[in-house]
Amino acid sequence: MHILHFHQHFTTPDGSGGTRSYEMARRLIERGHEVTLVCGSYRQGHTGVNGPYQRGRRRGIVEGIGIIEFDLSYSNYDGFAKRTWTFVRFALRSIGLALTQSYDVLFATSTPLTAGVPGIFARWLRGKPFVFEVRDLWPELPREMGVITNPLVLRLMDWLEWITYHSATACIGLSPGIVQGIVRRGIPADRVTLVPNGCDLDFFTPARLQTRPTGVAAGDLVAIFMGAHGRANGLDAVLDAAAELLRRQRHDIKLLFVGDGALKPALAARAESEGLTNCIFLNPVPKRELTALMSGVDVGLMILANVPAFYYGTSPNKFFDYIASGLPVLNNYPGWLADLIRHNECGLVVPPGDAAAFADALEALADRRDDLAEMGQNARILAEREFDRRRLADRFVDWIEMAVIPREAPRRANT
Repeated sequence: MHILHFHQHFTTPDGSGGTRSYEMARRLIERGHEVTLVCGSYRQGHTGVNGPYQRGRRRGIVEGIGIIEFDLSYSNYDGFAKRTWTFVRFALRSIGLALTQSYDVLFATSTPLTAGVPGIFARWLRGKPFVFEVRDLWPELPREMGVITNPLVLRLMDWLEWITYHSATACIGLSPGIVQGIVRRGIPADRVTLVPNGCDLDFFTPARLQTRPTGVAAGDLVAIFMGAHGRANGLDAVLDAAAELLRRQRHDIKLLFVGDGALKPALAARAESEGLTNCIFLNPVPKRELTALMSGVDVGLMILANVPAFYYGTSPNKFFDYIASGLPVLNNYPGWLADLIRHNECGLVVPPGDAAAFADALEALADRRDDLAEMGQNARILAEREFDRRRLADRFVDWIEMAVIPREAPRRANT
């Protein structure tokens, strides 16, 4: 069958964003399906399509995936109004494709929530099966973060969430809390499945190299944070711990920030003004180059702002890259990932907002290298046992096929 796939922030491994859509599209193709993926232009992404835009879009084939890329630039540095307008424009242009293209099923993935708009039109105006993948619960997250406070906007988002879920033939949630959130909106549990982010076990390996990032001594403990540097990430907590470590004269622990985002300049400026020489900021790294970087560090930092909606309602890519690489994970917020870390003894969990506890955990990891190695081994075992991307991708494809086949069966039986 032909899947028309909408993901505004799509990237291949040549970009520095998450590659879930790329990996799932490749698995669909391996299972005999055709995929056309519709996306925008993301600052940290790389679609693989080159050449000029014609009438606001360009097309190409990348590793068997048909790509339609809209000339709609998006960056984490954009303000709220600009980002919202980009989301709306992507949704409006996507409606045209949903109503005119030839396909068997429409699949859309958030964020943003507006990515599901073409699916609503496809379902009710063309009778097409629509599968919606939910990566974050909206508007719960922006409401709890205080990013959106206008009651009218929140009500419109509530309505859009409800109509999107109820228009979908089936839904996919990336965390247990997301699945529960979808069901709470009145969707039958048998129409929702859990397919979390996965570990690319062949791509990331637990091998450790002797090479270290610039500014790091051979015996230092290096803890890495990868990803967006935005309000949701709460990275001031890491700088607070860095200041506490320097007060304790622990110059042998380095904190590495890899990525970009609206708050990165302010974070770097704070580190410089406070003399936090144990903090190192690097530019985003394409996923294809991450293996070498990850093999030269010791701990993965799983950091988010202390927002209850995050506890069970997110499935961050970085966690799965860490454990695939055999890195112990230091987590600073409660929830399902914290529970996984504790249960599998693959890292440490500290309370949110406690710089002393954060520093204590880093010192413990630096001083007990045997425990560090054992936690890393446990992390890789967890990755292999529960989060192998290949198995999760098969579950993903099975779910899409099951959502479509029952609708197609009567038509096929009559031909």
